[in-house]
Amino acid sequence: MWNQLALFIFGEKIGADLPARVREAITEQQIASERLIGWVQLVLVVTFGALYALAPPPAEMATFRLEPWALGLYFAFTLIRLVCAYKRCLPRWFLVLSVVMDVSLLMVLIWSFHIKYNQPPTFYLKAPTMIYVFIFIALRALRFEPRYILITGGVSVLGWLALVLFAVSATPGDTMVTRNYVTYLTSNAILIGAEVDKMISIVVVTLVLAAAMLRAQRAFYRAALDHSAAEDLSRFVAPEVADRITSADRAIQPGDGELRFASFVFTDIEAFSTISEKLTSAELAQTLNDYFCAVGQIIDNHGGIITQYQGDAILITFNAVTPDLGHAANAVRTATAIKELCENRTFGPHQSWLLTRCGVNTGDASVGAIGAEHRLAFTVHGDDVNVAARLEQLNKEFGTYVLCGENTVEACPDLCKFRPVTEITVRGRQQPTKVFAPLD
Repeated sequence: MWNQLALFIFGEKIGADLPARVREAITEQQIASERLIGWVQLVLVVTFGALYALAPPPAEMATFRLEPWALGLYFAFTLIRLVCAYKRCLPRWFLVLSVVMDVSLLMVLIWSFHIKYNQPPTFYLKAPTMIYVFIFIALRALRFEPRYILITGGVSVLGWLALVLFAVSATPGDTMVTRNYVTYLTSNAILIGAEVDKMISIVVVTLVLAAAMLRAQRAFYRAALDHSAAEDLSRFVAPEVADRITSADRAIQPGDGELRFASFVFTDIEAFSTISEKLTSAELAQTLNDYFCAVGQIIDNHGGIITQYQGDAILITFNAVTPDLGHAANAVRTATAIKELCENRTFGPHQSWLLTRCGVNTGDASVGAIGAEHRLAFTVHGDDVNVAARLEQLNKEFGTYVLCGENTVEACPDLCKFRPVTEITVRGRQQPTKVFAPLD
């Protein structure tokens, strides 16, 4: 029962085992919040000081002046707090001390009113300055921790209770307590119900704001976790794919996809098995990382999206995830650039040559998620994708490193010249597909 009620009021609880990078992001946000709180406090104290300096004192006012001392002390404390916030040295005890300092200075300032105006202590209970406690309570909402809201509200209630008790007991034999509302408004008498109402208002505002902040804190933590997960996801799949997944209006389901006219490049390293035999696992990983970084830069430069890694092979798409009007030309540019790269440099600690074969094709494909409900892969599939894979393999037979389908050649006639190589009939098709190789 309590768990259901807590879930309804405060929202879903976040586990304590947050990843370190998420905790660091939350800490940075809290530091930024403390800096903002410091600046708001500085603006408040400067504003109060300006109003005090511009307002002429009444003729009947006593010579006692506590405001300049209180404002000066608060100004100095605010500057120290702001400097500490920028130096990232605000321990929790200092934050609690800051709350106590804020409320205490306000309460002392209110208490001084009866001396300032030569009135009995009950006089200060009618001071509208007490509503400033709500400013201090709200100020703590800038930090995503409800405990400081509760501390501020609790200190404010205790402070006002102390002022009420002092006012009642200040004049021996005369508590000045009344039950007449008119008498309360037109004299210095105390209406206990009115003071209780003020303290109840502080408590209610504090509890409501703390509950709202706890809900916001948990939502913020979930958002930080989701953001961290999205950043991690973009390291395993293309950022464009990650953005498409995380910004979808509903959770992507198996089979969700759309038909796109796009271009595809399959790459595969020639004789990779033979190369792998000569390297240790660590050396092989380092060689592949070196290779993938160089090839990935070429792909990024031409607007391609790495849709899938499979061992040393890569599936690259153009116009499948992000719009690309020149997708066929960019696919050919990418394939020829990869070929030139691998012919002119080596990779890894042993300076291995990784000559790469590429198959390029253009056509319709389904772009979306496939797999089980709890295990999905975002990829492209269709006959024209299969043709690109078949063209990559066909390079072995003709001693070439880049082969293109006729759809790709027709889509970029002005890019370069192509020479016909052969015709193949892909499984599931009746008409043969013409195959071309770009001329250097």
